[in-house]
Amino acid sequence: MNLELNNTDITGKHTPDPLRFAFDKKKGPHAGGMSKPVSAAEAQLKLQQALANGGEKGARCLYIHIPFCRVRCTYCNFFQYASSQKLIDQYFEALKQELRWKAEMTWTQAFPFQAVYIGGGTPTDLSAAQIKELGQLIRRHFPLTPDCEITLEGRINRFDDQKFESALEGGINRFSFGVQSFDSKVRRSAKRLNDGDEVLSRLQHFVSYDSAPIVIDLLYGLPYQTLDIWQKDLALYLESGAHGVDLYQLIEMQNLPMGRLVEQGKLPQPANTQTKASMYQMGVEFMAKHHQRRLSVNHWSCDNRERSIYNSLAKTSAQVMPLGAGAGGNINGVSSMQYRDMDQYIEAVNSKQFAAGMAFISAENAGLTNTIKAAFDRGVLSDRVLPNGLFNALMPLFEIWQRHGLVDVNHGYLSLTLAGQFWSVTLAQNLIQVISNNPNTIIKAA
Repeated sequence: MNLELNNTDITGKHTPDPLRFAFDKKKGPHAGGMSKPVSAAEAQLKLQQALANGGEKGARCLYIHIPFCRVRCTYCNFFQYASSQKLIDQYFEALKQELRWKAEMTWTQAFPFQAVYIGGGTPTDLSAAQIKELGQLIRRHFPLTPDCEITLEGRINRFDDQKFESALEGGINRFSFGVQSFDSKVRRSAKRLNDGDEVLSRLQHFVSYDSAPIVIDLLYGLPYQTLDIWQKDLALYLESGAHGVDLYQLIEMQNLPMGRLVEQGKLPQPANTQTKASMYQMGVEFMAKHHQRRLSVNHWSCDNRERSIYNSLAKTSAQVMPLGAGAGGNINGVSSMQYRDMDQYIEAVNSKQFAAGMAFISAENAGLTNTIKAAFDRGVLSDRVLPNGLFNALMPLFEIWQRHGLVDVNHGYLSLTLAGQFWSVTLAQNLIQVISNNPNTIIKAA
């Protein structure tokens, strides 16, 4: 088995400080496996076949994309359309049509959905009536588990009490707000629209309803965000009363507004990898000090109310039905990314065609890939979840990771150290690469 043990891109570097220097930088926000592209001519047939088959019982989620924002944040790669009520209304009608059509399909009705995520973009830019109607349509047309988590993502900006209460009336039972930072200067430089004190006040107000979990995202590594400011951001999470928090590091992607502003001298450089590693360490230690319950390597809750079901399932093992322009998902081994272009999306929906701009057939080892992603997201990989003998076959690589301070291996478990948790996506991606490059070994192990 070729484990690429001399490749430091796979093993990491031997360094006294693996948290900051094991790898050069994080390559992407998520780990992924190999897949085979499907031609545009085949995409409709493959998706039709996938949804005509009820498939096997397992975790299922629904993702609904709302591709509108008032302003594009400087770090964001998801911006599609500026919010316009006329365009939103036109889009919402097409979305409802797609929702009803896909809800009738065999796969959809075969087993209940455990989580629904309404993301974007900025879903809270929908009107109060649209938010309520969307929640009601989901509950009316889709089979849901009794404890199904239905999340509305968005901003504090222009999300008033009427919208919040309409969401609750529509059956939304979890709210996720992209705070990123409470510091007004950091926020303004990232094109966030409200000052930090207003964000804090509104969060506390929504928490006071005591009607649904309120969770927030904090982003570390932004321009102007010093270690002191990051420490205050963490403290203000507690002060907000939010039921949970995600700590995400800024990923430096090309061709984003932030990169251009830095090049023009209008923004300072964002934090480098070593500083972001220090910020991650501060976050982990802060959460432990204040007895926050850890749900993954980057998500915590203050109580049992926040479960983060969608995040734990969709980015790892679940099948996901996509709805809306720019939505992505995977069903019965066929993954797809829907048109980002509004006209193409609406035309496809009106023609009762799948609005798939791209489609792929999952690799044969997709189930194993998902198992690895889920394990590294939790911070521990067990021998029991891998094909028989594979854990031992991979032991030479695991032992190098252990010597490099990234993992601990004991009694059939590989546990990520603090450094390993910071580099969890990189390690997961490297392990998936090694396994994909050794298919015969995997077959023998199975």
